[in-house]
Amino acid sequence: SPGARCFLRHIGAAGFRGWVRSVRPQKENLFLHVNDGSSLQSLQVVASSELNHRLLTFGSAVEISGSLVTSPSRKQDVELQADQIDVVGECNPVDFPFKIKEKHGLEYIRQFPHLRCKTNAFSSLLRIRSEATAAIQQYFKEKGFIQVHTPVLTSNDCEGAGELFQVEVSSKNQDEEGHQHFFSVPAYLTVSGQLHLEVMAGAFPGVYAFGPTFRAENSQSRRHLAEFYMVEAEISFTQSLEDLMKVMEDLFRSTTEHLLSQCPEDVALYHKHVSPGYRVRHQKYLKRNTMITYTEAINILNSSSKKFAFKTDWGSDLQTEHEKYLVKHCGDVPLFVTDYPYALKPFYTRDNQDQPLHTAAAVDLLVPGVGEMCGGSLREERLDLLKSRLAQAGLDETYGWYLDLRRFGSVPHGGFGMGFERYLQCVLGVDNIKDVIPFPRYSRSCLL
Repeated sequence: SPGARCFLRHIGAAGFRGWVRSVRPQKENLFLHVNDGSSLQSLQVVASSELNHRLLTFGSAVEISGSLVTSPSRKQDVELQADQIDVVGECNPVDFPFKIKEKHGLEYIRQFPHLRCKTNAFSSLLRIRSEATAAIQQYFKEKGFIQVHTPVLTSNDCEGAGELFQVEVSSKNQDEEGHQHFFSVPAYLTVSGQLHLEVMAGAFPGVYAFGPTFRAENSQSRRHLAEFYMVEAEISFTQSLEDLMKVMEDLFRSTTEHLLSQCPEDVALYHKHVSPGYRVRHQKYLKRNTMITYTEAINILNSSSKKFAFKTDWGSDLQTEHEKYLVKHCGDVPLFVTDYPYALKPFYTRDNQDQPLHTAAAVDLLVPGVGEMCGGSLREERLDLLKSRLAQAGLDETYGWYLDLRRFGSVPHGGFGMGFERYLQCVLGVDNIKDVIPFPRYSRSCLL
C-alpha cells in the first residue's frame, strides 16, 4: 500500500527515526505513534511493556529497530513491531509548550518560532512550501524559462517607494576617513529582482527568479513582512498584457493542482481545521477568473454603499479594503485589474499614451481573502519616452545602464512578481502572513 511504501522508504539500517506523538502504555504492550516529518501520518509502534522508559514522552526523539508488519487495525496499513527503542533526545512534557491532547491555534504557536515546526499545522505548512517551490520551478522549466539568481545587495530602488534597508559595514570596519560604504555607492537589500531580470531578458525569451526580497515597512499588520519570497518572471517579445496574465493564471493553476495531488492531507488539514469550508470555495478559483480595468474598478467602488476608510477618487491607489471588496463584487474569484493611472506606476512601466485618462500598461491579480497577489506590467521599450520619464524623476544618471538595455538589441517585453507567502495564504485560507513563512521578520519583532 502507499502507506507501507512510505514507511519502508524511511526505515533504514538504523531503524525508524522520528519524534513521539503519543505514548500509550498497557500491562503487556506499549503503543507509540512516531512521526518522522515526511507526512502527517505517524507510524504506530508496538512493543513489549518492558521497553517502556521514563524518558519516552511526547516530543522525545527516538530510534526504533524492529519489523514492519501488516497491522490488524483498520486505522493503519502497517505497524512496527519494535525490538529496541532508544531515546535520542528527551523532551520534558511539562515544560514543552505544546500539549499532547490540546489543539493549538496558529496564533498560539506563532509565539514559538523555534519550536512550531513540531506541530501538525506547521509541519504541514513546511511540506506545502517545499512542494509549491518545486512546482513553481518545474512550471518555468517546462515553459523554457531560464532561472536567474538575482543579487540580494543592490543600489536599485525598483519599486520607487523608498522603503529600503540600507546595508553598511560595522563601525569597526570604517575606512580612514570614517566612511562605512563598502561599495562605491550606497547598498540596499533588494526589494525586487525585476531590473536584473530585464537585463537577462535581453538575451533569453523568458527568465525568472525566486528568492527573498525586503521592505522596510513599519507595520505589524497581518499582511506585511520585512522579508518575504517573490516569484518574478520577465517575458521577451510581447506587447500584450494578456500574455502576462496567461502566465500568471497558468502558474497559479499548475502550482495549486500540484499541491492538491502531492500533499492532499496537508492541504486538507488547513481546509478542515484552520479555514473550515475553504476547500469548496477554493475549487472555484481554479475554474475561472475575471478582468476589469482600473477605471471600472473605481466606478464599482464609487457606486457602492459601503463606506471605505481610504478615498476612491480616480488616481488614488487601490488599498486592501478596496481590493477585497472588488474581488467579492466580481464573484469571489481571482480578479485581474488592468490599466492603472500612469502617475501611480514606476518609471519602467509602459505608457498607454491615452487621453484624457492617462494610464499605464500594468496589471494586478487580486485574490479572495488576500487582495493583491501578483503585480506586473509591460516595460517601456521606447527609448525617448523612457529617457524623458527618468529625467523627470531625476534618475537619468543613476539608470544610465538601464537606458543601454534599450539601445542594444532591445525588444518589447514585460513581467510580473508573485508574492509567494500571499499565494500560500490564498491556497490555504490563512489570514495572517506570519503563519506561512518559517521565520517571520517584521517591524519590532525579535530575530532568531
